[in-house]
Amino acid sequence: MGIAKRHLSGETRLEHDLLGEKQIPVEYYFGIQTARALENFNISRVQLHFFPELVNALAIVKEAAARANAKLGLLDPRVAKAIEKACQEIEKGALHDQFVVDMVQGGAGTSTNMNANEVIANRALELMGHKRGEYRYVHPNNDVNLSQSTNDAYPTAVKIALLNTNPKLIASLKKLVAAFRAKGKEFAHIIKMGRTQLQDAVPMTLGQEFDAYAANLAEEIDRLESNVDLFLEVNMGATAIGTGINTDPDYSALCIEYLREITGLPLTAAKNMIEATNDTGAFVMYSSAVKRLAIKLSKICSDLRLLSSGPRAGFNEINLPRMQPGSSIMPGKVNPVIPEVVNQIAYTVIGNDLTVTLAAEAGQLELNVMEPIIVYSLFESLEMLINGMNTLRTKCITGITANPEVTRNQVCNSIGLVTALNPYLGYETSGELAKTALETGKGIYDLVLEKGLMSKKKLDEILSPEHMIHPHKLLKK
Repeated sequence: MGIAKRHLSGETRLEHDLLGEKQIPVEYYFGIQTARALENFNISRVQLHFFPELVNALAIVKEAAARANAKLGLLDPRVAKAIEKACQEIEKGALHDQFVVDMVQGGAGTSTNMNANEVIANRALELMGHKRGEYRYVHPNNDVNLSQSTNDAYPTAVKIALLNTNPKLIASLKKLVAAFRAKGKEFAHIIKMGRTQLQDAVPMTLGQEFDAYAANLAEEIDRLESNVDLFLEVNMGATAIGTGINTDPDYSALCIEYLREITGLPLTAAKNMIEATNDTGAFVMYSSAVKRLAIKLSKICSDLRLLSSGPRAGFNEINLPRMQPGSSIMPGKVNPVIPEVVNQIAYTVIGNDLTVTLAAEAGQLELNVMEPIIVYSLFESLEMLINGMNTLRTKCITGITANPEVTRNQVCNSIGLVTALNPYLGYETSGELAKTALETGKGIYDLVLEKGLMSKKKLDEILSPEHMIHPHKLLKK
């Protein structure tokens, strides 16, 4: 349920911060710092709760920190248990509507961190029998944020969220690959002309074309899996700039141990915490892998639009599922809307990668304050790609049909057939055949027989589909 839909009684509680006091509706679990961020950052209108994995990861980081602080005797056990319980509820989906800060924000993620701190503190207060806002019992900064800074808690949460989102991206990708492979088998017997530079090249099967799409996309699974592993190294315990100020010497290792226990991920501490706090190279690498997938998807979708163009004045080799009327003025027109939307998703992802690149470069000294736009760009790209690939698979690929008569006629009439004759007739003779075919409109097949260059039996054998779509020993002259 969105925050705007919560019933408000009109009753408020008074909270204060460095800048003064503010009335907060009693129904809200967030507090004054979140309220200020809501006023300041009405930018993308995409709030934290739009990405549940990020909200869950913020709660995971706070839970691990509370457990570590309690173990070290830094946090009252009763307070720690209440914080842990509040975090576990959030991890199960509770209170997500209270994570309301805009994804795009100044402050290097401080508003996101404080939104989490305030929600968790107020829920912990309730669990302990206190009212929301009674921070003398559980404080957002002193207790929930104990031994932390935004500069280690926020990127650690982001990395955990990306590690938990990547499998969803790969699952969608694997299903799409399987759909292309299924079409490859279905179309294995359909001969067609391959093309280079949009010109007739040599024959192939439609099945080979779709198998190639499957192989093209399948390569990206390894790229995504290897690049996302860069997020396993975290800077939890670095606090402000990597020196670990305000932490117990044993805190970092203990907190990361609890993070591993909660997430099941093999997280490790960064070798150099100062470097890890100011560097965003892992985000750049992962974004590049996401972009590479988007580029391949867009190229394939552009191919599908070409292959289905027509139906009378285009390639018309395949038929895409008819999803909706395509024109407000041209009756009967149906557009390739699904590949078109995937193209647009790809352009967004490519643009997001550039944003990540520029934001990563903008880091100065001990911190990169541009991390929020990096985070937003990555999560938007993942969300759109997951939805886009699922849509492409279910509303397009699985319903594609072929026009075998069209493709066979194109092969028979294509000048590209001359390439298969090149080993037997030589390049110059074959070139003359192609030129004559273009000038006269005659087919290569008919011209070879007309000029007595080869017997019909030999010609039929050379131009048989099985000889044109795979490597084979040259036939005896």
